[in-house]
Formats: sequence, C-alpha cells, structure tokens
Amino acid sequence: MAVQDARAGNKPLIEKRSIDYIPEAERHGRLFSQFTLWMGANLQITAIVTGALAVVLGGDVFWSLIGLFIGQLLGGGVMALHAAQGPKLGLPQMISSRVQFGVYGAAIPIVLVCLMYLGFTATGTVLSGQALGQLFGVSDTVGILIFASVIVLVTVLGYRVIHFIGRVASIIGVIAFVYLFSRLMSQTDVGALLQIRQFSWSSFLLAVSLAASWQIAFGPYVADYSRYLPSSTSSVKTFFAAGAGSVIGAQVAMILGVFAAASANGQYAGHEVAYIVGFAGSGATAALLYFSIAFGKVTISTLNSYGSFMCIATIISGFRGRLEVTRLQRLVFVLVIVGAATLIALLGQHSFLGAFKSFILFLLAFFTPWSAINLVDYYCITRERYDVPALADPNGRYGRWNLLGISIYVFGVLVQLPFISTKFYTGPLVAALGDVDISWIIGLVLPAALYYICAKKWHGSVPDQLILPVEQGSVVQPKTSGNGRAAAQA
Repeated sequence: MAVQDARAGNKPLIEKRSIDYIPEAERHGRLFSQFTLWMGANLQITAIVTGALAVVLGGDVFWSLIGLFIGQLLGGGVMALHAAQGPKLGLPQMISSRVQFGVYGAAIPIVLVCLMYLGFTATGTVLSGQALGQLFGVSDTVGILIFASVIVLVTVLGYRVIHFIGRVASIIGVIAFVYLFSRLMSQTDVGALLQIRQFSWSSFLLAVSLAASWQIAFGPYVADYSRYLPSSTSSVKTFFAAGAGSVIGAQVAMILGVFAAASANGQYAGHEVAYIVGFAGSGATAALLYFSIAFGKVTISTLNSYGSFMCIATIISGFRGRLEVTRLQRLVFVLVIVGAATLIALLGQHSFLGAFKSFILFLLAFFTPWSAINLVDYYCITRERYDVPALADPNGRYGRWNLLGISIYVFGVLVQLPFISTKFYTGPLVAALGDVDISWIIGLVLPAALYYICAKKWHGSVPDQLILPVEQGSVVQPKTSGNGRAAAQA
C-alpha cells in the first residue's frame, strides 16, 4: 500500500500516457477509487432524467423501480466485466478490440463509440448549462459554454485529476441526494405513489432497457480508468468495486428521478433541472444544489470526452502503427471533441428529453454486439492471453482485418433491427411485442453465442500466456494469475 501511495505521489499532475501500455512501475491507485469514481459518475442529473423517463413515458412508480434495478444489475454486470480487464492488460478498453476485429478493423466499432460519447457529452452539457445558467443568472447558452471550458481543462489534465474529481463528486453527490430525498419525502406522498401498480410489459421492459443501456454504455471506456491499477489487482475485486459504484450511484439517482416525475403533474419535461432543485426551495440552498448538479456532471462529461480522445487516438494509431500521442495532439483532439459536443448541445437544447430517450436506446444496437464479442473472446476464447505488442502491428498476430469478428458484429447489429423502437427507427416486430424494445437482449445473446461457436473452431493463434511489452530498465518476469496460468512475459 505504501509503495502504491509513493508511486501516486511521484506522478505528474498532467497525464503523460495516452493509449499506450502502462508499465508496472507507473501503476498506482486503490480499488476504492474505482468505487468512488463510478458512484460519482452516476450520482448526477442525467441519471435522474433517465430514471424519470420510465414514468414520463407511461410506467408506474412501483414497477418502474423494479425494472430499473433489474436493468442496473444486468447492464452493470456487463460494464464490470470490462472494468476487470484494465489492470491485467494495462490498456484502454477499445485497444483490446483489435484482437477481435484486427488492427484496422477495430476502427469500425470505435467510430460508433465516438458518436455515442459525443451524444452523451452533448446531453450532459445541456443539463449542466441549465444548472450553471440558474446558478450565475445567465442564459443556458452561456452556461453551456462555461461548462464546456471546464471539461476541456479536466480532460487535458487526465487520469489522476479525473479520479480526484470523482472522489469529490461522490461526497458532494451523496450530500446533495440525501438532502433532495429528504425534501422529496416531506413534500410527496411516496406511499400513495407506490400503491399505484398497473403492470405493463412495455413500460416494465422500457425501465429495464433504460437502466441496462445506461450501464452498458460505460463498457467501451470503463477499463480506461482501471488500467493504472497494479496488474496483481484481483479481477473479482475490480469487478465488484467498479460495478457496485456504478449500480448503486445510478439506482439512487434514478429512484429520485422516478419519484420526481411521478409527482410533477406535467411540469417536469423541459424544466428538468429547475424542477429537481425546486424541491429544495430557493436562495443559498438552491444555489448550492445547482452547483452540485454542475459539478456532478463534470465527472461523467469528462469521462465521455476522455473516452472520445482515447477512441480517436486508437483509430489513428491503428493506421499509423504507433501508440504514442503527444500532449499537443491530445489538446487538439479534446478541443475538437468538446467543441463538436458543445455545438450539438447548443442546437438541441430545447428538444432534449425526447431526443435523449431515443438516443440512448438506439445506441444500444451498436454497443451490445461489440460488448458481447469482446467479453466472450477475453473470458472464454483467449482467456486473458493477449499479445499486447502485436496490437500495434498490422502485420502481426491479429492482422489488419479480422473478418470473423467484423462479420459477427455486423450480424449483431442487423439482427436487432426488427426489435428496435425509437424515433429514429421502429422495427417491424415491435408492434407485435406490445411496443417493447428488446433489441439489446437480442444484441447481447445472439452475437455472444455465435462468436463463441465460431471462434472455438476458426479463431486465430492464441499465445500460451499474456505477452506484455518489455519495460525499459527492468526485466519483466512471467507472473502467475489466480487460475495458475502464466500472466506475463518479457
């Protein structure tokens, strides 16, 4: 523990690594930081709005809460399985996709992930702009621009600052949510709301889908924030630390959203932030809550921007054959990403709620097949035995394009189309299922099963053990993982 603390204390404030492998000498941090980071990332206004959608779109309080909790557990399990990869590989999440898709082919899902980050950053910026506008007495537009400036700064500083803000956001979030819950309970007849039980499969599965999509959407970047942990860190403990923080934080926020929307009498949509803070009254208390909302969004919006940077750098490095990214390039990437998200936020701030619901459900069609393929390959096919240096070599073990992974990914997207129900697109089988969107279930199960069957028969060469880069100034000896396999070699 003392060694880890010393390592952390010697690290520069501005992160020097980007998408490259984190050497063992630079590993630091504690598992508890995974819990606080993901709790802080979820105790925020967008999670409240997501939970509220379960009621706004027709569900009752009782079954919405149950549906949301089931979705948290299902999606949180997928998210946490990705988190456990970070300490073992020492790499950002999407780099590992090159094993399943090829060094060039990994760009296909990564481009779609970048679009997701862009959308989430934009929607978070809208809500934060509302909060800052109320706090400083300026327009929402000015609030959006202020928030975007903060995100650029924190994203450029990188990993250590992001974790620090996550810890602070967790503390502020817990205090703010306890206060809001107490005010909500004093002003709302919660018991009466819970007594209204009108079960509907469509509304129930919508709640499950909202929560599951919320959690699964963290999958493409969750390992980015666990990769600095020492490689000896328990995968099981990493799974529970990241998963518990995310599930608890999101469920608490969504419970508040459900009760707020159920008691709003039509006053919620279009005034989400003001309505939530309205439970606290006005004056200094309201100002503090507006601040807590904006600060809470800093964590998750920074994660989205940082993840976008990682994805863009991954795409470019795949075609350049190098993993290093300079600090100037990092700054340019971040400015472009946040600038694009800010423009979307400014253009779409007045039609936020309906567009957000369609967005988070539609994006699942592109995430779930990738997640299914990545997890099945890592845990069932290669069993953690990656050749990390080969991930940067188009002529190496994983090649330029992996047709098996790409084909199953495309199949995973297409097979969901009949079951998708959004404003963008509605599949032909949705009406027969009572307007229930079950596409994310199809997108997880079928590609996972198909990839497992096919990869067992046609998978490329798998190393006997996890191969890590040779670290300068030291000789990396093979280490044995908990299941007895060698986990590293020079």
